[in-house]
Amino acid sequence: MTRLLEGKVALVTGAGRGIGREHALMLAEHGARVVVNDLGGDEFGGGADATPAAEVVAAIASAGGEAVVNGGSVASFDDAGAMVQQAVDTFGDINIVVNNAGILRDRMVFSMTEDDWDAVVAVHLKGTFGPSHHAAAYWRNKAKSGEETYGRIINTSSPSGIYGNVGQTNYGAAKAGIAAFTVIAAQELVRYGVTVNCLAPTAWSRLTAPLMGGDEASEEFKDSIDPRWIAVVTAWLASPEAADVTGRVFDVRGQNLGIAEGWHLGPVEVQPDNPAELGPVVSKLMAAARLNADMSGRDHEGPGFPSRSI
Repeated sequence: MTRLLEGKVALVTGAGRGIGREHALMLAEHGARVVVNDLGGDEFGGGADATPAAEVVAAIASAGGEAVVNGGSVASFDDAGAMVQQAVDTFGDINIVVNNAGILRDRMVFSMTEDDWDAVVAVHLKGTFGPSHHAAAYWRNKAKSGEETYGRIINTSSPSGIYGNVGQTNYGAAKAGIAAFTVIAAQELVRYGVTVNCLAPTAWSRLTAPLMGGDEASEEFKDSIDPRWIAVVTAWLASPEAADVTGRVFDVRGQNLGIAEGWHLGPVEVQPDNPAELGPVVSKLMAAARLNADMSGRDHEGPGFPSRSI
């Protein structure tokens, strides 16, 4: 088997279970040495347990790879810096950052508490910024010193963030922010030879199982969206083959891989200066504008979605 990441060093956050675990195993399978970060909390962000990360490290070691445990919180800026530094101290470099850690606090907006909002935004959005910032600073310093730089950042958005999903204003807002972060960071870091891409995955995990039928879901369905499929594109994006791919959001659903194309300016009309005369102008815009996507990424018209008229 061709190993795409021989000699590379990776940090994967939230790598103790689910998608993150598969990222860590796949990167190691392709030759990367891996810092396996996982706070070990529950799906709501509570508690801590090093066991899941240690089990992933043991699995990598038993397959002949190299990995170490990191139990820091991605929501802590200092912990994020320590993760990056641990990679450098342990393996001599850092080349790949996979920002994957996440929690859920699903509530309708009228029932959501401030803590529900803050906790989700801290883990997802700040938890993407922290490791990315510290790795980017490291790569920039190397480049400015004349050293060769190899940098890959792979973030994790969600269909909830780029298409929208009821009950997830906190999670969706954080995930939409991650997609925007990806596009902008890609523009900022390209001069240093660093690529920044993003995944919007659909996969079976402890976070998503309750939303996908739980115990009623068939094994065939679970297998069709196994988390391992998400790790395939991650390993490729982390490799030298993806040197010219940056600023993209990949929609990954089992074997189906697509690119989410993001916001584009649609139809444009001239506004009157009197709001009482604006109705017909907006009606014309609404009739011409593409509908928002549903969770499949396709145009949708129905309750809660824009229609083509007002």
